[in-house]
Amino acid sequence: MTPTRIVVVEDEATLLELLTFNLAKEGFLVCPCASGEEGLAAARRSPPDLVLLDLMLPGIDGLAVCRALKGDPQTAKVPVVMLTARGEESDIVAGLELGADDYVTKPFSPRVLLARLRSVLRRRGQVAVPEDAAVSHLGVTVNPGRHEVLVGDEAVQLTATELRLLHVLIRRPGWVFTRDQIISAVHGDDYPVTDRSIDVQVVSLRKKLGAAGTLVETVRGVGYRFKE
Repeated sequence: MTPTRIVVVEDEATLLELLTFNLAKEGFLVCPCASGEEGLAAARRSPPDLVLLDLMLPGIDGLAVCRALKGDPQTAKVPVVMLTARGEESDIVAGLELGADDYVTKPFSPRVLLARLRSVLRRRGQVAVPEDAAVSHLGVTVNPGRHEVLVGDEAVQLTATELRLLHVLIRRPGWVFTRDQIISAVHGDDYPVTDRSIDVQVVSLRKKLGAAGTLVETVRGVGYRFKE
């Protein structure tokens, strides 16, 4: 089953890092965004299963982001959970009237937040994502059906495991995958592979990709992602 994908929009760097870590640890794929503009672009580029949205943002605020998401046919059905320091009833009502599905006020309990997110996802269901589609991003093309990887026009020879690992990452640019999620996606559940082996495979993959190897980014304390 494809892991649930969440766009987290929060301008406070420490809180964004904490949310990303905690959600990834619970098995979610996380796309962290530090502004409304960034979050809106990420959701439109690849509609997620849920958007966790702070209301008080610089530039485009959370209510404007919510309005834009709900007004776009591509993202109108994506659940939105508001995350805000505002406790005023009027702000909560405004968000819900725009189509937000739920809200959590700061400071919050991580367990309560997780319970709210899971409740919203249960009500809305999951979005299926093709597992074997060819993908091109930032000059790198991965075609699992042909066992083919191109950097520009140049073919790159990868092992089957390296190709699957790259395909997992490149299918969702910017999404953070934990090592456990990578192991599960590449090898299946309960496969006897250690986290360290994933690190070794990433080192080998980067080397074979040459200059494009920098596109495979390490997210300290969490895992890996393909550059957005």
